[in-house]
Amino acid sequence: MSNIAAKVKNCIESASWIRRMFEEGAALRKQYGDECVFDFTLGNPTMEPPAELKAELKRLANEPVAGMHRYMNNAGYDETRAAVAEVIAEGCNQPVTAAHIVMSCGAGAAMNVVLKTLLNPGDEVIILAPFFVEYKFYIDNQGGVAVVVPTLANFQPNVQAIEAAVTPRTRALILNSPNNPTGVIYPRETLLQIGELLKKVEQKSGQSITVISDEPYARISFEEPVTNIFDCVDNAVIVTSHSKDLALPGERIGYLAANPAMPEVDLFMQGAIFCNRVLGFVNAPALMQRLVTRLQRASVDINLYRKKRDRLYTHLTNLGFAMVKPGGGFYLFPQSPLADEMEFIRLAQKYFILLVPGSGFGAPGFFRIAYCVDDAMIERSLPAWDKLAADPQLKGVLKT
Repeated sequence: MSNIAAKVKNCIESASWIRRMFEEGAALRKQYGDECVFDFTLGNPTMEPPAELKAELKRLANEPVAGMHRYMNNAGYDETRAAVAEVIAEGCNQPVTAAHIVMSCGAGAAMNVVLKTLLNPGDEVIILAPFFVEYKFYIDNQGGVAVVVPTLANFQPNVQAIEAAVTPRTRALILNSPNNPTGVIYPRETLLQIGELLKKVEQKSGQSITVISDEPYARISFEEPVTNIFDCVDNAVIVTSHSKDLALPGERIGYLAANPAMPEVDLFMQGAIFCNRVLGFVNAPALMQRLVTRLQRASVDINLYRKKRDRLYTHLTNLGFAMVKPGGGFYLFPQSPLADEMEFIRLAQKYFILLVPGSGFGAPGFFRIAYCVDDAMIERSLPAWDKLAADPQLKGVLKT
């Protein structure tokens, strides 16, 4: 008899491709050295936090607040929540206050808190493919059922397909813009259409569907702004983290924010605060809350990510790789030149290029490149990409 739950065992097996990528990358690095391996698998930014963060960390160390490491309200420090709310309110037409914020252990914790707050067993959550790999697990964690809806060819939401997927059990819709893995940004017009669709559903059946807007990349946008979901959907919650904009992925600090226009928003917030506690997060780390309070307008240099995107995008498209140009985030999501993207990924490994298969994101036939790596590695990788594009298996497939 196994000492692991059958469901967990199945989840591990379904996510085994992640483990395989790590193991294969580690084996290549051990055999050939780090300098010869071009690892584009992880969305783990090599960029350092902005100078403001280092200065604030030093200030807190030199001028500690009495009791700053003790327990607090499960929602987080009032001053941190107020600072978060102030910046959100500046970007939308809603009176967001500290009462609408719960500080969390990153965006993943915030997502689980929101799902636990919303879902009854068997409730459905619509996710758009391609999607962040953990969404299905998060939904299952809280007793829900993931309903996958494909996006359009340009990876934008297909509003008609979303409408067709709504059933009496639909409780939430997860949006992710800028998107992981595609980097596309959802335009305001599309978000307004989704808002109108949900209003129509509620007027017709009385059914309330909550949009969960997953926004860890919201400040990493290049040519177009990221629309605040609160201006487009009343029944909406933002979940996010400072992993990307402040380059703090290992600190697990983020928050959820509820739209003040949400029906029964006070009751939702009570539920979210309760769920934050009973899920075992209890509260977001005290020191990190203190640290980010004064940094809500700070960010890493977005132009550095734009430079990385442009360097790889231009080089790869010149080689004939087809892809939608990302508007934000730090991923490229090209179409695999071979019908089986795993065959292509194995071919890329021949040239020491490590990639992630699109099937892991619900989009077979594509592959993901995480370009949040050092510029030097990007430059070293370009000759390897040239050799890959010239491989006999790709002859006549790539169109330059």
